Amino acid sequence: MSESLQTTDLAASDADLLTRTAIALRAAGSALRERYGDVVRHRTREELMRALAANDDAVLDILRPRLTHLRPQAGWVEDELDGGALPPGEWWVVDPAEGNVNHLHALPEWAVTATLVRDNRPVLTAVHLPLTGETYTALTGAGAHLDGRPLHVSPTTDLGLSIVATSQARPDEDEKVVRRVGSAITAMLLDALVVRTAVPATLHLVNVAAGRIDGFWQFAGARADLLPGVLLVTEAGGRISDAEGRPWTPQSESFLATAPGVHAEALATLAR
Repeated sequence: MSESLQTTDLAASDADLLTRTAIALRAAGSALRERYGDVVRHRTREELMRALAANDDAVLDILRPRLTHLRPQAGWVEDELDGGALPPGEWWVVDPAEGNVNHLHALPEWAVTATLVRDNRPVLTAVHLPLTGETYTALTGAGAHLDGRPLHVSPTTDLGLSIVATSQARPDEDEKVVRRVGSAITAMLLDALVVRTAVPATLHLVNVAAGRIDGFWQFAGARADLLPGVLLVTEAGGRISDAEGRPWTPQSESFLATAPGVHAEALATLAR
């Protein structure tokens, strides 16, 4: 078989796999939706961690066997807060409850995500929002979509007219990172129209891909909260880099995703 035919066959296989992945996410997301409602009270860190784990387990009990069946040779990333490069081959990077702390506090910003990474490049991703029923998908070279409708980043070319956002990468972040976040928010408040600060990162990134907001940045970060958005924003026509303008990798210490027309301005603001 020629190389071009092999490439075509792989793309077709990946497209089918993405469809099946989205179906699996919808099934697993229903379990998380059923657990949503009143605020889950916790008096200690231990109680909080148990509640977070219970949500994760409810989703993974459904999602993990389905994704393993779809791609039995793929590895599985156990900790959604992990960062850095993965070993060669295919890996499922899954966040069973992206925005889990919001779910526990009866806030609506949470999702279920799954990304297939091949040799450290995301090749397909699905982000399902159980409360709205929306599913965002992206496939390398085939665009980004919301329930089958193509997504495109904003045409904005003026940071002063832009809505931008940032997120806290993880609890108990290093003080140096926290202070850098604060300084960047101050700089963006001076240069952008509006700055939004909330978790989780993925939901800001789907908004960048959909053209609802114009940029998102974050210092530090984990694979699971950035890789879905990397593929969605890239396939929707956006720009991805670190905060210094270098190519972003899972080892990078910063992250920036924007509409192309404001990328240079956003970099200049973050450099202050």
